[in-house]
Amino acid sequence: MINRRHFLKHTLGSSSLLALGSLVPEFLVNTARAAEAGKDQVLVVVELTGGNDGLNTVIPYTDDLYHKARPKLHYTKNEVVRVDDHLGLHPSLRQLGDMLQKGELALVQGVGYPNPNRSHFESMDVWQSADPRRRAGTGWIARSAPELQGNSSRIAAVHLGPKELPLALQGAAGGVVSLGTLRSYLSEPNAKDNDAKTRKRLREDLVKANDTSQKDSMLAFVQRRQLQTYATVDRLADLFRPPIQPAPAPGQVPPPQAPGTDAGIPAETELSAPRNLYPKLNVVAQLISKGLGTRVFYLSLDGFDTHAGQKQDHAGLLAELSNSVAGFFQQLKGSGHDKRVVLLTFSEFGRRVQENSSGGTDHGAASCLFVAGPAVKAGVVGAHPSLKDLDAGDLKYHTDFRRVYATLLDRWLSCDSNTVLGGKFDHLDLIKAKT
Repeated sequence: MINRRHFLKHTLGSSSLLALGSLVPEFLVNTARAAEAGKDQVLVVVELTGGNDGLNTVIPYTDDLYHKARPKLHYTKNEVVRVDDHLGLHPSLRQLGDMLQKGELALVQGVGYPNPNRSHFESMDVWQSADPRRRAGTGWIARSAPELQGNSSRIAAVHLGPKELPLALQGAAGGVVSLGTLRSYLSEPNAKDNDAKTRKRLREDLVKANDTSQKDSMLAFVQRRQLQTYATVDRLADLFRPPIQPAPAPGQVPPPQAPGTDAGIPAETELSAPRNLYPKLNVVAQLISKGLGTRVFYLSLDGFDTHAGQKQDHAGLLAELSNSVAGFFQQLKGSGHDKRVVLLTFSEFGRRVQENSSGGTDHGAASCLFVAGPAVKAGVVGAHPSLKDLDAGDLKYHTDFRRVYATLLDRWLSCDSNTVLGGKFDHLDLIKAKT
């Protein structure tokens, strides 16, 4: 009889379990296929790594103090993408400006938290754990995973990026997967299996564990979470493979693929590159349209630590963000899924108001963020922080970032924010009322 230690050793402690490929027990496959997906609302979180300069993202172009503090980095009335008579978006954000005009983008200003920390690592921990005291030890998305996953076999949250799972997704009992490259999910059908006996034994242990799960509640809980995730990982592999085409007759050339047919998700897509946002969002759009059933996707765009040479670098980063997000929603619209997806951007902190002598900006405090999608109540949320009343040279926050999280958890994901965030936070007016 399998015991708890034996089960954990062979499931949680063995990466080979996730590479069993065709040896997935039939009951796992049936569990995965039984999950109803493709109807729930989805949140996509884009981390702007390094500390995005909010002051040059949503720009108070009529404020003389802005131009005085940024003699080299400032943008004028004729350069910005106009939002209103006082605010404009960075010139590289024209496609996001179009989304704003179409009623699909909210600009949340003055976002931060009490006693801001200007360390990349510590402030990022604050945002990802949703705990300014940094005592939680787990991520806010991870804490929402059990409720998002429910009793289904789907993966509640997927991270697309480097192998290490970000803190935001750490601490879940199951239902969280990290993708670095899609090729690892494609098995070689003719590859020689040098560990067949081990693979067979693991498969048999899983079946035995399924038979004895009612005898140990802890075992049953861990088993269910891990096997549910495992079953949906197998589903991921199916999604990443192109459909099998019949072999052409001898001497014949295979016909070209017809326009609009599904060629599968390219396995060579590199998801761990720090400056590769569009391919990542393309994969997310396909996973949503193919009915994976994941509720939260997490990815990042790196390079926002602009201490020097900011004007060119920041412009390129914001252009990549703007074009990628707009293209993502256009792709979702084509598959009919755009109205069930909301995208959130965030960064660990903003930059200082005064530019430095290297043509850049240093670590600051409050910043802005975007919430995008057809379901979003568009417009400016909150006043732009004052440039007269600063916190040691930084913008002061007036909107706790946990209010944004609470709004999206409660009103979009239907997940209890009080449980996830450890307290009640007033909602912001970010989501359109259902009609």
